[in-house]
Amino acid sequence: MKLVDALLGGRRGRRLLLEFALESESILLGEDAENPLNTGMYYASYQADPDRGQGVAFFGPGAEAARNTMVTADEVASLLAAVALVPATEGTLRRALFRSVDSARYWQQPDGHDVIAGSEPVRKLLVRVAEHLAGSADAARWMRPASTADQWSVEGESHAGAAPSWPAGEAASAVLASWRTEVENAERRAMPDRFADPSANFSGEWWSMPPAKLRHSTGAFTDGSPVGLWCVEDGFGWDRAETRRLSVLPSARILEITDAQAWAELCREYPLDVTAQKRHDWYRTTGRIGRWTMPDFSQAARDHDGVHLTVAAYLALAGEAIAIDEDSASVIAGWNPDETYWFTDDARHYDAPEAWECADANFGDAAWLRVASIS
Repeated sequence: MKLVDALLGGRRGRRLLLEFALESESILLGEDAENPLNTGMYYASYQADPDRGQGVAFFGPGAEAARNTMVTADEVASLLAAVALVPATEGTLRRALFRSVDSARYWQQPDGHDVIAGSEPVRKLLVRVAEHLAGSADAARWMRPASTADQWSVEGESHAGAAPSWPAGEAASAVLASWRTEVENAERRAMPDRFADPSANFSGEWWSMPPAKLRHSTGAFTDGSPVGLWCVEDGFGWDRAETRRLSVLPSARILEITDAQAWAELCREYPLDVTAQKRHDWYRTTGRIGRWTMPDFSQAARDHDGVHLTVAAYLALAGEAIAIDEDSASVIAGWNPDETYWFTDDARHYDAPEAWECADANFGDAAWLRVASIS
């Protein structure tokens, strides 16, 4: 899968491209000046949002007129065509990635920005942005596999003054066995308790990543800050965190999720039926009706030491219906980009944790700064 295709092929990738264009406009015109694309997107997003008033809301004087202002996808495309693009640096790319990940939601329909970014006229104009980003060495790293020499775990805390705490490590085999039992029990309970109609008002555990109790980690940006600090789906509003290097044997067998085929093969080789418990959430986010499968990671652990989702694969696949066979499909949801889950107890923390604080978590402008090493 080429990077351009990954950026254009999934809603998270298209949202990243749109966010990059919006930031380019803001940088070049100034935040205090009129930003036509930004303004047009607010009106268009409001009208396109299935939960109108949630992602974009208007209130105060002039709110009623704003609610009735129509901006079409064709008009947004025209505004997008007029935006000059700033250089694709690690900083501008990271902010666009952060905003795309932060806006992911798989328990309901895509928001207005995602709908507009996926519309045909806007999608065509995003090709220029994708080609611009694909020429960047920093964006090219989004295709890279997991490096055993550069893995970082993150523990966050949203309450100021309360230090994060590292949980005691359980044996990976025990975590996986318990997780498998919980998923199977949830499926048995959901079969009689939830309507087969996928549009019925039910919701549950919509994610499909391995159990969170497993050690998991990401690589780091070139400034040394772990990707997992910045990119968290359905985040908890962390304003402080600790990071620790994870030591992994160079011989670790890491299963790489690089495209839809890799995920589909994982589901086919280690299938786990989750139709009853996930059909309602995954129908809302994909519009697909049918059987749903996810990988049985407890079985995958027999043949692999870990599983890694590349940034490019995340951008192309997160939230999309991925065909497994003629009857079944799956969804990658709850994963963070560049995240590896470890099935082996040989992945261990040795170094002391480092403290980080988030300088500004408002408006997608989070800035994580290293505080000090913790003894």
